[in-house]
Amino acid sequence: MEQIIPFKGKVSFPVTLDPGVWIFDDRRIDLDSYFAEPNQPEADPNDEYTKSMSKFWEKEIREGAIFPPTIQSEKKYEKEKVLTGSFGIPLSPFLKNAEPAADASILIVETRNGEHSFPIEEADSLIMAFSKKGKPLREDGPVHFLLKDGSNLGNPITHVTAIRID
Repeated sequence: MEQIIPFKGKVSFPVTLDPGVWIFDDRRIDLDSYFAEPNQPEADPNDEYTKSMSKFWEKEIREGAIFPPTIQSEKKYEKEKVLTGSFGIPLSPFLKNAEPAADASILIVETRNGEHSFPIEEADSLIMAFSKKGKPLREDGPVHFLLKDGSNLGNPITHVTAIRID
């Protein structure tokens, strides 16, 4: 049961989080590539779409059509990525599901070593890392809290026991 994290406090729905199933979640983030790339300001989705389609058509004209990889090769690649990658998941979807009370203002990460407080408005800047090099974070986990800007990458919040909203 120490791998389960209760989400409690001033919430409409107390939620329990199980990091063991997040490897199958589409919201997971590949932390190796996420922190390797410099954070860039959010671009307009239409601009990004136009650029990607332009590159695609330019490649099609120059090289001709290339058939997509088979489902088998995609599965093999995904399995290899899961077995060797480091992954995290944003905290914000879980906070939204728990529905904090209107007067809630602080998000507290409870650990075996103490508590870490964040204004509830900054919850979007938190990532819960749950896997490192393909292995669950059993020794100092079950999750590590990281800031999206990577400022605590070398010293994440570890030994998490609960998340409380006050």
